[in-house]
Amino acid sequence: MTTYEKDQHPRAHRTHLSAAGLRARGWTAGMVRRLLGEPDLRRANPFFRTAPPTRLYSVERVEAAERSEEFRAVSAVAVRRSGAVREAVLRRRREILARIAAEPIDVPVLAPEELTALAVEHRERLGGSTEFPLEHWKVDYLCHRPARYDDILDELSGGTGRAAAEQLLRRRILASVSQAYPDLAQECADLAHRSGPEIEMRPRPSAPDDRKVARRSPQEPT
Repeated sequence: MTTYEKDQHPRAHRTHLSAAGLRARGWTAGMVRRLLGEPDLRRANPFFRTAPPTRLYSVERVEAAERSEEFRAVSAVAVRRSGAVREAVLRRRREILARIAAEPIDVPVLAPEELTALAVEHRERLGGSTEFPLEHWKVDYLCHRPARYDDILDELSGGTGRAAAEQLLRRRILASVSQAYPDLAQECADLAHRSGPEIEMRPRPSAPDDRKVARRSPQEPT
């Protein structure tokens, strides 16, 4: 029978394991439900009164379950499944990076005075700082003009996979801007290594136009 305690059990850390403790020993939520069932002790959350009580399982009962054939069988299945999931995630990340590396980058070719006016408008629309040189906002504007990559990036839920994809996309866009506008090459190089106001790799919406576009193929050096 499960015991409910309002205050922390004085021996709970020595005699019972929480869900986190079980996970550290290789238990999954499914394994807990299947092999242990209801917890042996419920302890009130010491930090949040409205939070569900902590579920604690007797170390003696956990160790007995771990010695069983059933535990070894379900544990082996869980390990294989976890490995398959990790491999699928890594494979998907590799595919996304390959797609970004092969995607053409479109950079609009604008007259100097037109680019200046658009960069100023872009800076004002974003509430950007005038402490940064106009070249920064020209590059920032141009980096928001290529085709959107939201759909590709959204296939990565987050973490290092998405970070690597955004970094690759950032490098490719900056390289294409540098090629289309040699006078902005130094600013592109600085932005590629600078921390601070980042150029987001998910372009913001902007009004469509029919300006001439310089199309960079994936084979061009970056």
